Amino acid sequence: MADTTPVGPGHSEPAQGGPAESKPAQGEPAQSKPAQGEPAQSKPAQGEPAQGEPAQGEPAQGEPAQGEPAQGEPTLAQALAAFAVDTAAGGLPAEVTDSVRKRVLDVLGIAVAASPLPTSAAARAYAAEQGGRPQAHAVGVPDPLPASLAAFVNGVLAHSLDYDDTHLPSVLHPSASVVPAALAAAEAVGAGGAPTVTAIAVGLEVCVRLGMAGYDADAGNSVFFEHGQHATSICGAMGAAVAAGLLYGFDAPRIVDVLGVAASMASGVIEANRTGGTVKRMHCGWAAHAAVSAAQLVRHGFTGPPTVLEGRFGFFHAWLRDEFHPEAVTGGLGQDWSVPGIFFKPYPANHFTHAAVDAAASLRRQGLRPGDVAWAELGVAGPTVRTIGEPLDVKRTPQTGYMAQFSGPYAVAAGLFGGGGLGVGLDDYRDALARDPARRALMAKVTVVADPRCDAIFPNQFPAVLRVGTTDGRELRAEVLANRGGPQRPLSYDELAVKFRDNAARLLPDHTVDQVQQLAARLDTLADLPTLLAPLTHLPLAGDPAAAPDPADP
Repeated sequence: MADTTPVGPGHSEPAQGGPAESKPAQGEPAQSKPAQGEPAQSKPAQGEPAQGEPAQGEPAQGEPAQGEPAQGEPTLAQALAAFAVDTAAGGLPAEVTDSVRKRVLDVLGIAVAASPLPTSAAARAYAAEQGGRPQAHAVGVPDPLPASLAAFVNGVLAHSLDYDDTHLPSVLHPSASVVPAALAAAEAVGAGGAPTVTAIAVGLEVCVRLGMAGYDADAGNSVFFEHGQHATSICGAMGAAVAAGLLYGFDAPRIVDVLGVAASMASGVIEANRTGGTVKRMHCGWAAHAAVSAAQLVRHGFTGPPTVLEGRFGFFHAWLRDEFHPEAVTGGLGQDWSVPGIFFKPYPANHFTHAAVDAAASLRRQGLRPGDVAWAELGVAGPTVRTIGEPLDVKRTPQTGYMAQFSGPYAVAAGLFGGGGLGVGLDDYRDALARDPARRALMAKVTVVADPRCDAIFPNQFPAVLRVGTTDGRELRAEVLANRGGPQRPLSYDELAVKFRDNAARLLPDHTVDQVQQLAARLDTLADLPTLLAPLTHLPLAGDPAAAPDPADP
């Protein structure tokens, strides 16, 4: 899937604890009496500033820290808040509205398909045992949940198959956090489709811009990932919080507060991508939960710092050590929308493999058959070879459908054999097919190499150049330099409806699939959200859902 960028060593966390409150906890010194070994208040410790003086590296009172705006200029959070409320008042460009409708349909279909996973059952069980006021619907949960918990469940499901949309080059998955949070908040306040679409659009835009602020163009990589951080959930919590705040009817100052509160709740460590564990599936759910919770806390009176993003101890310092680009946050804000350019995933596999599927499918349409292949060379961008081409003997012999999702040779086989959905679907990544002798025979002939032309395009696209030698001596070539599902090769609503049906029809009857598909197509005109979501709550999850097998062949 995406989010495959290798990460460096993590940073140690600050020591637990902090200054005592006005009433010390048991065992802490009283405020008027220093603890043993601490200096008295009237005399600072060596190297510490006297009372009232700034600490080393901190700005003097009234002076901005490095990177903070001069007095009278809006902070980054204030600029984002103004953008949010102005958009809510002025409306969206038609292409942005169309994009949001597609993303909601996409997220709901993925969530249904992910429902049988054990982690999905765990998310539902966790949410159900929390109790609370019924406010919003979650996929596969018959009774409504508190809004934050409905957002959590739907966010977990939306990201669990790694089939959700991707922004490049930040490698964020924005919709899996923002859409669940916005849908839950909308139900909680009784909002209709139009404000929900606007909130989702704004939340996606904020998420992407924060992610791009941490993108290092020279290195071709996200600074978040280099620090071991899951930018998808960290930035997703912030964007989703703005979406939730809009739906709660907040003005610009309270949107700033929502960002300030959500920043203390945004999180995500990506080590599971390296050594295993299912926690990554939880990240977008927790981001959506944090977003709704932040909006609700602000509604009850919590506030946040206006310099939460660029401040001396703010979001970008905490996560990126001040390696960020403020112009990515505000440049063209409100005019140049990133939302329509977020890539949909047409295939349920690592995004690095998608162009390989398309290249092989192109040769299949020209008459090439798997048995005609004598040898094949898959050229991709150099940084992706380690993910989908190394070690080559492992990539040629995937043992499970999950391993096949990260295999360049399997992508070539999938494209040449053909399959369901938009070319290949979930059924084409079953364990049995990963071990199928005919596919194994083809994969044994595929090598994966770095291609200079692909390197020049990466990471704005994940291109592929496929060369095939045939058994009758011909050499064929197919180039796919732009990913299907991105702005250069967009997917229509009807095409995404095919993907939705391939996902949702696994557990829902045809008439329900049709109903949800038609409602999502006119999402901005719906009077209420339960009309869209309630049909997805009763799924035939047989037996004890917590004991359902993890479908390696989903």
